[in-house]
Amino acid sequence: MKTIDRMLLGAGLLIPFWLLIGVTLTALAYPGYSHLDQAMSMLGAQGAPTHGFSAWVNNFPLGVLFVLFAAGVARRFVGSWLALVSAGFILLHGLASFGTGYFPCDAGCAPAVPSESQMSHNLAGLVMFLSLTAAMALWVLAGKRVLASPGFAVFSALCVIGSFVTALMMGKALDEGHMFGFYQRLNYGVCVVWVAALAVLAGRDRALAVN
Repeated sequence: MKTIDRMLLGAGLLIPFWLLIGVTLTALAYPGYSHLDQAMSMLGAQGAPTHGFSAWVNNFPLGVLFVLFAAGVARRFVGSWLALVSAGFILLHGLASFGTGYFPCDAGCAPAVPSESQMSHNLAGLVMFLSLTAAMALWVLAGKRVLASPGFAVFSALCVIGSFVTALMMGKALDEGHMFGFYQRLNYGVCVVWVAALAVLAGRDRALAVN
């Protein structure tokens, strides 16, 4: 495998660590911020003490890493239409990450009358969820056919289930007014761990099937 391909796939391995460190450090500059109850988007919300730099620490760098990883997946599995479509979804996820940073949510992220920026932020967030979940779902099939790894196919299926279950829990937490932040982090955590696992397996030198 070429060095450039290893570097591009390595971006996927870096994503969960960047997310964890970036959100943790940004939250330190937000007095009283609760990782259990508050959304990550509130770090970049209008009026937040971290509004000016949150997107530059979190949304934008993560968007770059996802775009690079998508390129790595596409280059590594150029002969597989399943993998190429999944790379497209990963690319879309990265672009949507830019959108959530460029369009910050309103103060509190839950206004009675949302601004255009809030609506754009919500749309970008929805695209992020759907695109990465779709990418994972494709590897339920591609895991065995492309990576010759039935275990990764099962892992991908479990991650898809986990993504939807935690999304439902996020909705319930939003209605109840607490623990939204916890379930949001759990939801995205499942996704980025899956990305890192794909990065590791894709970086192996073993022969790959084509489909």
